[in-house]
Amino acid sequence: MLLIVRVVLVTLYSVLVCILGSLYCLLSPRNPKHVATFGHMFGRLAPLLGLKVETRIPPEAKHYGNAIYIANHQNNYDMVTASNAVQTNTVTVGKKSLIWIPFFGQLYWLTGNLLIDRDNRSKAHGTIAQVVEQFKRKKISFWMFPEGTRSRGRGLMPFKTGAFHAAIAAGVPIIPICVSSTNDKVKLNRLNNGLVIVEMLPPVDVSQFGKDQVRALAEHCRNLMQAKIAELDAEVAQREAEAKKTA
Repeated sequence: MLLIVRVVLVTLYSVLVCILGSLYCLLSPRNPKHVATFGHMFGRLAPLLGLKVETRIPPEAKHYGNAIYIANHQNNYDMVTASNAVQTNTVTVGKKSLIWIPFFGQLYWLTGNLLIDRDNRSKAHGTIAQVVEQFKRKKISFWMFPEGTRSRGRGLMPFKTGAFHAAIAAGVPIIPICVSSTNDKVKLNRLNNGLVIVEMLPPVDVSQFGKDQVRALAEHCRNLMQAKIAELDAEVAQREAEAKKTA
């Protein structure tokens, strides 16, 4: 019964946000400020799913300026967990097929996100060039999932290099966003689905990496994130165990 109630409420809320959000965005279409606004609205679904999401953003983050944010991509619940960390004037880079998702796809495009054709290598490279060009013209940041696909419990997948090419070419820092593991964590028939921690790491200075060291930069960032995710998972396990003892 709880599963049915949750599915109905999440669906109604999401469709309502997408429809009203799309209408609102028509007043200033493709404005990058919209992404954080509606991303945070989807983040409000966490309590309905029985999740407590703890988001750790350093106070100085609002002064970081143009950057590329990278996050681990686990499953569809990223939309509820990681979205809480999206900063103002940050747009995401997603696959072109997202636009065909009813209601959501239209909001995704109208909020100013960038669509990439991953099956066409030349177009994908063109998108990276577009990212670099926008850094030069606007106060804007980009959010990317360097794994390129959802890990679905397989751990942190190998990183693709597009985000790191763009960061080096534009001379902007990489800022990792780490989300504790959510694979098999959410059971829609269970009232309490526990804790998820989202943490923003310090910016990674790319100036020490040349254009021929893109892979080294990608591996460096992946190692940082892998260590932090393991640390967050351990903290979540400890805190949830302690909560059960006191319950």
